[in-house]
Parts: sequence; structure tokens; C-alpha cells
Amino acid sequence: MITTAVFPGRYVQGAGAISCLLGEELSRLGQRALVLQDPVVHQKLGAQISLALEGKVEFVVEVFNSECSDEEISRISALAESYQADVIVGIGGGKTLDTAKATGAAMKKPIAIVPTLASTDAPCSSLVVIYTLGGQFKRYLMIPRNPDLVLVDSQVIAEAPVRFLVSGMGDALATWFEAEDCRIKGAGNMTTRPGPMSAFGLAKLCYDSLLKYGVLAKSACEKNQVTPALEHVIEANTLLSGLGFESGGLAAAHAIHNGLTVLPQTRGYWHGEKVAFGTLAMLMLTDREPEIIDRVYRFCEEVGLPTTLAQIGLAEVTDEELLLVAHASCQPGETMQNEPHSITPQGLVAALRTADVFGQRRLV
Repeated sequence: MITTAVFPGRYVQGAGAISCLLGEELSRLGQRALVLQDPVVHQKLGAQISLALEGKVEFVVEVFNSECSDEEISRISALAESYQADVIVGIGGGKTLDTAKATGAAMKKPIAIVPTLASTDAPCSSLVVIYTLGGQFKRYLMIPRNPDLVLVDSQVIAEAPVRFLVSGMGDALATWFEAEDCRIKGAGNMTTRPGPMSAFGLAKLCYDSLLKYGVLAKSACEKNQVTPALEHVIEANTLLSGLGFESGGLAAAHAIHNGLTVLPQTRGYWHGEKVAFGTLAMLMLTDREPEIIDRVYRFCEEVGLPTTLAQIGLAEVTDEELLLVAHASCQPGETMQNEPHSITPQGLVAALRTADVFGQRRLV
């Protein structure tokens, strides 16, 4: 059997990494950078970023336009072409980073990623999630290679609202469970081939790190402090989850997330929050041991991840609406197909309802 794993070219993490190392690291990749910043980054860190780059590379800054859509990718690609950029830099949250990755791939230029949140596992991966302009999931895009550089400034992460860190833990929480189901089935990872043992080992390390350090990391982030526990969780959310999902594989939890996006009520909730509830439903759907289910619910409660449908905007959701979610989650080509056993939409509705009721019971 041929297995395949994929990794970013270089991963840098630590407090002060933007000021100390961003210019130096970018100069390894090119001399003319298009720097795509999300609006919050532009406002709060724009001057710091410009100072870090001055004298190291030539650069032009563009502000991201809110959705990683085909339209936005085309817009940024045209700007990069006009500027004759030889490296594309994304600085901000997941959708900004995905847009930079797609742009770099389209132009066949090196890609540098600077996440300012530890809210998803997008930074290290070659996966781009494309949405409609209205924010509904549209499709996955696999670019030819992973980012050449991922640079994470832990102090910037610590100063972001804690909800972002917690959402990242929700995204990372699915990693081991999904990779394990892909391993059991022999399903392909994001390269379409099965992953090697290192991928599954990293996925398990991701899960173990969350359970061990999650509450401590949240406490540090609440006070805008960088501690070893916060560094461990940033690494779990960003690097370990990214390597684990991409080289291990995705399954039910992310398929459920994608299905949930068809309901407008969920769109005010973040990717990792919906993935977290998708993970709880996955545990019910795949008949995990009660002890594991209890531990995962307890972790979600401890760090503040959703454990009920109401906590992702679906307090009054109907069975008909959940069936829409289930059909979208189970459609051909979705990662639900990586589960070891066949999943029906009706079975998924049952799992969603059961996960919700169990979560409600624990809140009493």
C-alpha cells in the first residue's frame, strides 16, 4: 500500500515572531510580496507588520474582502499579477489565509501564511475551503503544495478574543476521531491516498494535548498571557491538527459542519464551534465508548464549546431542517464517505438529536 503525508515547508512559532522574524523569513521566498491582511489585522497590526518588512522585502498591502470566494480569489490574483509579486502573504484568520493560498497556487508563487488567530487548522494545509459570497460552503480546493512558510506569533494569539482559541480547539478536537475512522476504513486523506502512521500519531497527540492543556491555555488567553500551556494548544490547533487532518483524513465531523451551513441560523457561529458539535454527533453516530463520549463532552463544557443545538443557533430546529443538514452531510463526495460503515441521512438526524439531548441533560 502506498501512503502519503504532506507538510508545510517551514513552521515558526513564538511570542514576537512577527517583529523579529517575518521579514527575514519572507526574504527566503522572494523580494516582492503582496500582503493580504484581514481588516482587523490591518487596523491593529498593520504598522507593526510594515515595520517588520521594511528593508527586508518590497511589499504592497491589500485588505481582504470578508469571504474566501472565487470572486475574491480572482480579485487578489489580478492585484498580485499587476504588482508582479513573487510571494503571496496571508495575514489574519482562516478565510484570509485560504484566499492567499488559492492566489499563490493560481499564480504558482511561494505562499507565506501568518495566522493571527488559533481558530482553525487551515494555516498549514493545502486545503482551501471555498464559500459563496453569502457564506455558504461551496467546495474544497486542493492546491498543489502546502504553504512554504507558516509563522505564528503567540503574543498576537494571546491578545485575540479567547473565543477564537476555543473555536480552534473545537476544530482540532475532531482530528483524531476522523483520522482514526479513516485509518480503520483505509480511506484516503486529502491527497486521496491513505496516511502513514506518523499522521495518526500526530492526530492522537493533538487530542491528548487539548485535553491536557486546553483549560490552562484558555485561562492564559483570557489574561492575554503567553504560557507553555498556551503554546502547546496553539501548536495543537494549528500544526498538529493541520497535519493530522490533511495527512490522516476527514470524516463525519467536518461533513456535519458543512451540512450545518445550509441553515442560515448557524452562520453566526464559527467553524470550530460547529465542528465541535459535529464531533459530538459523530461520537453518537459511530458508537464510541460511553467513557470517551463523557470525556469529550466534559472537555467541551470545561472550555466552552457547544454541546447542544441551541448553542449553535438551532434551539427551534425542526426534523425537516435537520434532514436537510443530513442530506448535505451525506451527499456523494462528502467526507462522510470516509466512515467505516454506511451512514444514512436518517441515522445522522438521530445522532444529531441524541447529541443534543445528552448535552441538554448534562447542563441541568
